[in-house]
Amino acid sequence: MTEGEETSEAVHETPPAGVGAQLRAAREAQGKSVDAMAATTRISVRHIEHLDNGEFDLLPGRIYAIGFAKTYAKEVGLDPEDVADQVRAEMGEERADHTNYDATFEPGDPARAPGRKLMWFSIFAVALLLAGLFVFARELFAPAADLPSLVEQEQAEQAAQRAAAAASEQVAAQTPDASGDVTITAEGEAWVRIADGEGRVLNEEILAEGDSFTVPSDAENPQISTARPDLLAITIGGKAVPKLAEEMRTFIDEPFSARALLARGQQTQAEPESQAASR
Repeated sequence: MTEGEETSEAVHETPPAGVGAQLRAAREAQGKSVDAMAATTRISVRHIEHLDNGEFDLLPGRIYAIGFAKTYAKEVGLDPEDVADQVRAEMGEERADHTNYDATFEPGDPARAPGRKLMWFSIFAVALLLAGLFVFARELFAPAADLPSLVEQEQAEQAAQRAAAAASEQVAAQTPDASGDVTITAEGEAWVRIADGEGRVLNEEILAEGDSFTVPSDAENPQISTARPDLLAITIGGKAVPKLAEEMRTFIDEPFSARALLARGQQTQAEPESQAASR
């Protein structure tokens, strides 16, 4: 065997670097495509690609990265706990320069991150405020003989309208679709039971931290029972929605379809507004 052949063989025997590369290599070794993995694991194609590339910071949050990686590992025959430990280690290395920041706020954490709707609404409000201040300042400080230009006013109004339209489009893009899959991911040990409208149990288990379960898309009127809703992060189509509750509370056969969760979130947002109006 020549020196070149020995080097080539050594390269082929070198295991993939990084947990993302290991997951991808295991999937390709089984002849499974990204679309096939997405169908069997109920993880979106976009998230499968992030896992393959080791781009854990692009997933909805740390808890989802761990849960999705464990589900992926089970499907391709790797040790889920070993994979989860590697993901934690890699994410810890990525955030080594932000230790003090992460101790109080972890980007993408659905339990603590401010809602994207609120962020875009704030941008829209600031844009309107700046446009209003601009027009008011011109009228206040312009000399009496120098009337404000109607053309400039119209341009400012059009700019404000464009900013409002752009903000509305961004909010709509971040709103979950009622047809998306509902997934729960445990942030701690929590018992859950998912059943359909006729009482057939679809899943009943004690989820450990990082474990996830996706409600079958063909389940009719799914319902959830749990005593730890505060430990269950929820996504619809990969987009985070509010938890059932932020404290320990017992739910028995609570409606758990995407439509029911979205309606519940709208009702939760409307209650503070109605209370403020009554004052």
